Amino acid sequence: MAPSVDSSKPPQRRSEEDSHAHQIFRNHHPAHRHHAKPPKKDDKETVPGIRHPGATGVIYCTDRAMAHGFDPARPEDGWANFGQGAPEVGPIAGASERPNFIPLENFLDNEYAPTAGVKELREAVANLYNVSYRSDKESKYTAENVCIVPGGRAGMSRLASVVGDVYCGYQVPEYTAYSDIMSVFRRLVPIPTALREDDDYKMHLGKLKEDIKNQGLSVIVASNPRNPTGHVIGGKDLEDLVGVAKSKMATLLLDEFYSWYLYPESKAELGDCLSAARYVDEVNEDPVVVVDGLTKNWRLPGWRICWVVGPKDVISALSQSGSFLDGGASHVLQKAALPLLSPERVHQDRIALQKHFKSKRDHVLSRLRWMDLHVPVPPTSTFYIWVDLRGLPEPIDNGLAFFEAALKEKVIVVPGIFFDINPSHRRDLFDSPCHHFIRLSFGPDIDTLNRGLEGLERLLKRAREGDPELHSPPLQERKERSTGA
Repeated sequence: MAPSVDSSKPPQRRSEEDSHAHQIFRNHHPAHRHHAKPPKKDDKETVPGIRHPGATGVIYCTDRAMAHGFDPARPEDGWANFGQGAPEVGPIAGASERPNFIPLENFLDNEYAPTAGVKELREAVANLYNVSYRSDKESKYTAENVCIVPGGRAGMSRLASVVGDVYCGYQVPEYTAYSDIMSVFRRLVPIPTALREDDDYKMHLGKLKEDIKNQGLSVIVASNPRNPTGHVIGGKDLEDLVGVAKSKMATLLLDEFYSWYLYPESKAELGDCLSAARYVDEVNEDPVVVVDGLTKNWRLPGWRICWVVGPKDVISALSQSGSFLDGGASHVLQKAALPLLSPERVHQDRIALQKHFKSKRDHVLSRLRWMDLHVPVPPTSTFYIWVDLRGLPEPIDNGLAFFEAALKEKVIVVPGIFFDINPSHRRDLFDSPCHHFIRLSFGPDIDTLNRGLEGLERLLKRAREGDPELHSPPLQERKERSTGA
């Protein structure tokens, strides 16, 4: 039976010290320590001059899962990775044939590629954007407006490296890697804005303009569609957001990796996609920069072929920073990517992807409703679901504790705190607006999704029946003290 609590006594404020899951996170390595508190005596420098920056949230979750026996090379072990930040990579109905070999046309393909990318691929990306978004525009993108980069994080890191000493606006919740990028490139001064759950996580332009004016923001960074909430800025709202940049109020940097993952109710809208590039007037003057690539939309995360599209002056700076940051993307894979960017092939794959992932989204949302798990804002884009745990019994009513408990059912989720961009690591985790959320991915195949949903059902059944094994020792001892047991 669950331990009884005297309701006549005021509830004690829970803190990190009461939670075994939070202590595991804080002690994982020094980068996770509470930076507003003095360092521990055992925080010793093992290799002179080397600092641990910490891993992104998804990597932390994978490390913890592996400590419980998870091996991504052994799917037969029965794990379900709902923390997966990548889509399934196999064939799906209606899509074009998946690449199954990479030809080497000549030995020159084994040479280094230019740090801005192979010209043919840069031209193909520019053409795809012009066909998809700019058929009615006189100003067109060219190869000079495209920089090929070895992955989305490499693209964002190159951008961060060329941003000057400025105030940079961002929103919470947001993609986990932004916090680490902002921590490394210390010239950026991050200025957060908390998006509200009861407002569907909308970015209000009036508030944004006010922040630009009053706080002196020079750069705005955002993912659109947004990871982790599945919200999207589209249509007139996106046009107005680009208008803020065009008025030279601030430079707009948009991560558009989920731009195909839209789930329209009308069949006539299948195959639509979105990009701020649609609303740019002058490609070399409007300070709008977008990042995308093969990772999500083409479902080829292992290729690490992505791109940055923007004014040619920005692209020139990114080429220079790439020469010392990452050296550029694989020459061979850039050549192999060329046929994948045919506009006709892309349109076919967009339709297939949207049908397939909409079906998976609807299936997972239906099962979550049956389990009485609350999704305050069902996603209209991406392949993520932002789940509110506040109605669940202690201790699994917060993301970290739920995550640790789910591992015992061979299910991996991502705690919401990893989407609270907190570069200085000073906030108590229980004070985070994302603390009571988890992110579930419906990126994996349907069999994995069903296996994971069954694991969540088992966990919730145990929690609602008061299974004492779910309570970590510190929390259990505190409850026993509060009841006089």
